[in-house]
Amino acid sequence: MQETEQSIQFVKETFDKLRSALTAHIVGQDMVIDQLLLAMLADGHVLLEGVPGTAKTFLVKTLAALVGVEFGRIQLTPDMLPSDIVGTNIFDLNTRQFTLRKGPIFTSLLLADEINRTPPKTQSALLEAMEERQVTLDGQSEKLSELFMVVATQNPVEFEGTYPLPEAQLDRFMIKILIGYPQKDAEKQMLRNWQEGHYRRHTVTLAPVARPEDIIESRRLLTHVKVQESIIDYLSALVHKSRNISDLQLGASPRAALAWLAAAKAHAAMEGRDFITPDNIKFVAEPVLRHRLLLTAEAELDGVNISQVIGNMLKQVEVPR
Repeated sequence: MQETEQSIQFVKETFDKLRSALTAHIVGQDMVIDQLLLAMLADGHVLLEGVPGTAKTFLVKTLAALVGVEFGRIQLTPDMLPSDIVGTNIFDLNTRQFTLRKGPIFTSLLLADEINRTPPKTQSALLEAMEERQVTLDGQSEKLSELFMVVATQNPVEFEGTYPLPEAQLDRFMIKILIGYPQKDAEKQMLRNWQEGHYRRHTVTLAPVARPEDIIESRRLLTHVKVQESIIDYLSALVHKSRNISDLQLGASPRAALAWLAAAKAHAAMEGRDFITPDNIKFVAEPVLRHRLLLTAEAELDGVNISQVIGNMLKQVEVPR
């Protein structure tokens, strides 16, 4: 019991340090930060959606610096090819041999900026890496970093010339985070921070507050978070309920159920507990489901949105005591 408590305390302290450091640099986005850290702990990928200028790139780049891992960025465009992401084998005239020129996917924390601006063929270059943590080039498999994580961004207001992600690819992302404008007081603090020299290109490199080994160990320690049978029943009931809602033509997949459980375990550990409560299940429900559930055409015409559907679903399924 004491070992379990120490393990969960280690996880909590590690992610408390990351949270404090991130909130010191990025003001007014506490919920976004919590959800991003939750995904990192649960070893999942993130779809980050927000209007331009809301610090999406800065957030991910800062997280990479604070963990001390390599950061890679791909600015996705309509003319991009899969080889621009994964790399290619180049024939060397001097050695008469092919050598691998690795693409930007060979990193630890990858920002795929505006993923819906590149065609499906190029989007699919990320699928194997996200699922298997490896890349196959000319029949040879190349392993990626153990900490490999994709954060893909989308702009919700510009759809001309975009390629919406198919449901099968959306399902690979553990959570979808919506990042909006900060509150007035937070934005005023952001302006003060800029005036004091923050956010400049010549700002001193951030010192890590956690090591990559700490993140890997924290993920391993999630096995100490217990899940009672009643919680399994509750989660299963919610997943099956999502598949029987008249406003939805597509409910939660089995992969969604696994992601939901993993995210809930991570949230419990970040709160310093070695067991899941229904509140953990509820907290992660919307980020886990909002990009996976598909409304019927009739529901869209009636003005129904996914948040309403998820909220009603949580009210309709009995919570275990």
